[in-house]
Amino acid sequence: MPVRIGELLLKEKRITPDQLQQALKHQKASGGKLGFNLVKLGFVKDEEITALLSKQYGVPSINLTQFEIDPAVVKLIPADTAQKYQIVPLSRAGATLTIAMTDPTNVFAMDDIKFMTGYNVEPVVASEAAVIEAIQKYYPATTISRTASSATASGRTAASVTTASGPSTLELATRGLEELQSLEAGDVEVLEDLEEISADALARQGEEAPVVRLVNVVLMSAIQKGASDIHIEPYEKELRIRYRIDGILYNIMNPPLKFRDAITSRLKIMAKLDISEKRLPQDGRIKIRFSESGIPKEIDFRVSSLPTLFGEKVVMRLLDKDKLMLDMTKLGFESESLVKFEAAILRPWGMVLVTGPTGSGKTNTLYSSISKINTPETNIMTAEDPVEFNLAGVNQVQVKESIGLNFAAALRSFLRQDPNIILVGEIRDFETAEIAVKAALRGHLVLSTLHTNDAPSTVSRLMNMGIEPFLVASSVHLICAQRLVRRVCSNCQEPNPVPPPALVQAGFLPEDAHTVTPMKGRGCDRCNMTGHKGRVGLYEVMEVSEELRELILVGASGLELRRKAVDEGMITLRQSGLRKVKGGMTTLEEVVRETVK
Repeated sequence: MPVRIGELLLKEKRITPDQLQQALKHQKASGGKLGFNLVKLGFVKDEEITALLSKQYGVPSINLTQFEIDPAVVKLIPADTAQKYQIVPLSRAGATLTIAMTDPTNVFAMDDIKFMTGYNVEPVVASEAAVIEAIQKYYPATTISRTASSATASGRTAASVTTASGPSTLELATRGLEELQSLEAGDVEVLEDLEEISADALARQGEEAPVVRLVNVVLMSAIQKGASDIHIEPYEKELRIRYRIDGILYNIMNPPLKFRDAITSRLKIMAKLDISEKRLPQDGRIKIRFSESGIPKEIDFRVSSLPTLFGEKVVMRLLDKDKLMLDMTKLGFESESLVKFEAAILRPWGMVLVTGPTGSGKTNTLYSSISKINTPETNIMTAEDPVEFNLAGVNQVQVKESIGLNFAAALRSFLRQDPNIILVGEIRDFETAEIAVKAALRGHLVLSTLHTNDAPSTVSRLMNMGIEPFLVASSVHLICAQRLVRRVCSNCQEPNPVPPPALVQAGFLPEDAHTVTPMKGRGCDRCNMTGHKGRVGLYEVMEVSEELRELILVGASGLELRRKAVDEGMITLRQSGLRKVKGGMTTLEEVVRETVK
């Protein structure tokens, strides 16, 4: 643990014990750090404090009075953040942002700034007086009162002290999540009844108030930041919590490693999992109720625990009904692709397949399809693993492999339930594929997903599973491949001209390359300085025409099917992305990252 600055000054005989006592009394009355008060009283020079801080924390020091900061770098960190943490951004080199701070051990500040800016943070130390003067210079609209300075300093002091009875609330609740410091344990209500779960030592540890508060803060912050997943990952020397926001993982906080088991136990209790079982993966669900702007709201977290080398990793998927986009016109379909897709799902029989990697929005597309065709006259049956959202008027079945209720078994039962429309969460094997194909040929509309890279290769995938070409050609009416790319933030978007040769190389026609001006996000508070806010889908819709059926029957390759489909007007994933670049919805980098020519 670092030695106190007062003890260092005494040890090096820079001050006397009497001067130290005077400074401590002045600090108690006026607030601020001890070093600031020693300089203010004239007992030591500012340069001496900076040198000692550098020695104490083992990081370089800087004299801010001799350093001129680029205004573009200053804009990376808002004034209130600089004031709150007493930091000043100095320079940016590549993906690294160098900041001057009075306390380089304040990981709360560094985590928050790293999340806010997207840069790796490299600290250097400066005296409090120099930092305050620099903030007043570069953020002229910001006034720092002694009260605010005192509150900030005392907050950091509380956050870095662990008492005999356990960590302070600030240590747990402020690490990168200061906007939720006032959150109380009772603000989040777990809807499941937890009384019947046995409470051993781990359970008691998981129910300690600071741990409860930290877990609540993690859950609520994820909701507020629009995260889709929460990752809690134990390593040998650290515990890391990350959020996936718009498809990208961001490091949010690093709680003390000693709370690893307590946090895991608390989450397991909330998800009604076995907290004594640490050797096997477990899956559960947390449903919480909270108040958003005075309006009660419920949200589900799908919880998955996995034993790793240094403890259990917990991943939670946020399932928010309010963010489920059921309007197909807003998903990102091109108009001609949407016409084909809607025509296919309105047919009385046949198979419609949605393909793409995990996390590409397939479930949302299927739920949107069901929502459009869900009427009182239809009987809709779904088999899902897991059931992500409850849909009114739809009979949803949760697949449970452990008891023999797999997709194939559910499908067989569905055929005896007089269905009009069947949704199969995923076609994973020959048995499921065979039953689904036969159901489509018997007069049912079958919707399902597959994991393939594009629409034409889905045909080859079904044949590789063992389905005969004539069955594929007869049953499949339409295949939709999709990806998700990040939207440009509408609040801070600005033109980002790209040379025409680069646009042509990406796939634009030469005549279009001279007229297209891609957009990018500059970075603002609304998008957490990332330049992106939300996501939009890219869609490749392949309607199985008579010509394509003939090719499937003769065993044509995916490449041949692709060429024919493009000739018939299919918009590929890359073309769908380029249209959205032209419309300013996303960036060229996003499209190139997610698609191929």
